[in-house]
Amino acid sequence: MLSTTLSDFRKETKQYLDKVTNEHETLIINRGKDIGVVIISLAEYNSMNATLHEMSSKKNMEVLDASIKQFEEGKFFRKKLIE
Repeated sequence: MLSTTLSDFRKETKQYLDKVTNEHETLIINRGKDIGVVIISLAEYNSMNATLHEMSSKKNMEVLDASIKQFEEGKFFRKKLIE
C-alpha cells in the first residue's frame, strides 16, 4: 500500500498511477487529518464488486460455502477446456 500527499501526487501522477495499475498497489492520498482518497486499479475494483455480488444474498453465500466444502472434501472432477 502506498501513501502520499496531494501535492506529491500532482507532481508524480503518472508514476503513481503506473504503480497502481501495473503492480496492483493501493494508493492513499492524504488530504488532511482523517481525510483522504483511495485509488485502486479497475481490475481490483471489478474484483471487489464481483465479491460483493457473490456475498450479497444468503443463497449465494450458501452455494459458495457448499462448493468450497465439496472441494475441500475432494468431491470434484476436472474437465478439459475446449480450445
